[in-house]
Amino acid sequence: MRCVYVRSQDPDRPLTGLGIGPLDLHPPEADWVPVQVRAASLNHHDLWSLRGVGLSADRLPMVLGTDAAGFDPDGRRVLVHAVLTSPGWVGEETVDPRRSLLSERYPGTLAERVWVPARNVVAIADGMSFPDAACLPTAYLTAYRLLVDAAGVRPGQRVLIQGAGGGVATAATVLARAMGAHVVVTSRSEERREAALAIGAHQAVAAGERIEPVDAVIETVGEATWSHSLRALRPGGVVAVAGATSGAMPPADLNRVFFRSLRVVGTTMGTLEQLHGLLAMLQATGVRPVVDSVHRFDEEGVRAAFARLDSGAAFGKVVLSRD
Repeated sequence: MRCVYVRSQDPDRPLTGLGIGPLDLHPPEADWVPVQVRAASLNHHDLWSLRGVGLSADRLPMVLGTDAAGFDPDGRRVLVHAVLTSPGWVGEETVDPRRSLLSERYPGTLAERVWVPARNVVAIADGMSFPDAACLPTAYLTAYRLLVDAAGVRPGQRVLIQGAGGGVATAATVLARAMGAHVVVTSRSEERREAALAIGAHQAVAAGERIEPVDAVIETVGEATWSHSLRALRPGGVVAVAGATSGAMPPADLNRVFFRSLRVVGTTMGTLEQLHGLLAMLQATGVRPVVDSVHRFDEEGVRAAFARLDSGAAFGKVVLSRD
């Protein structure tokens, strides 16, 4: 089967280890079902795997990709829930200590077909395109969980989203606006601030700029923005954390946390139930993912898509499509 996979790993030049071509895969689990992939989106998780972070060398070659949409064996239009629980696990999948994502223990979605447990196959509405659906299982599900469950955002509240342009930050911007929140975003780039305003942010400011206090902060940047996130919160506010791309060890500033009764809530990915909630929200509001670019699912397109993601210039999702 033709796949996009990790051939080798290099922390400094991740794209040198990108393999594209036929690959013999281990037989799928007996009760898993195949999905014919029509579109898949890229995530920084793919670049981390190529760098050797979170994917050990003894698992190579490993098919990349956590997100996909396509057809199930019955011909239904579906997307794939990327979170896989360990055998026998009962309860919320994100707190299973042995959970994994597609492309970590099992082959990922950047292939002609991907096999997943039947419960991980979710039907999509006829009006949603495969490229749009393929954007949802990682970045948009994470953003939905951050806003709805971790931060408990309600209409009319003020929300600060750090790092405009990143996959989760962009998703959080459009979803928070659709929820009726007042959305403030930050970026060091004027171009990205303008783009954030164009997709629904009410206010876009330079990183670290003083703003009117907010009820919640969506934090995926980490060290570079952490102090600003805490300073921007009103007393009793919450910072919801799902990433630390600039570093994971900022000063905790515990005095500010307890004097102002702040809450710090960590979260990762989302549950199948939350994915259904996200789809229902998109169906009701008409909101669709922000797509940076769509590339053909061939060697030239794959290399262009990964180069776009690795450049850091993408605003929104980078997608591969067979249509």
